[in-house]
Amino acid sequence: MDRDDEPVFIRSKWGTSRYVYNPRNPIGLALIVISLLFAVVMLILMQERVGPFAPPEPTPWSTVPAYEPWPASTYAPDTYPTPSAEEPSTDDPSGP
Repeated sequence: MDRDDEPVFIRSKWGTSRYVYNPRNPIGLALIVISLLFAVVMLILMQERVGPFAPPEPTPWSTVPAYEPWPASTYAPDTYPTPSAEEPSTDDPSGP
C-alpha cells in the first residue's frame, strides 16, 4: 500500500473548517500516536505529582527573620521642626 500521496492534514468532517491529522498518511498516524502518548504520560505525571508537577520542597523553619522590617540605623529624628502657626517667625520681614 503506497499511501505517501495522502496529505498529513485533512479538513474535519464535522462541518467545521478545522484541520485534523490524517490517519491514512504515515506521518499523520505517527503524530496521532505521539500526541496520545504525550497526553497519557502527562496525566500520569499529574496524578503521581512527580516531575514538573511535584510540590515544592518545604523550607526549613528559622527563628531569625530574613529581613529587619524597620532598621533603626536609617531613622534620624528631625532636628529642625517646622514652625507652627501660633509662634511668630523671626524670618518675617514685616515684623511686629
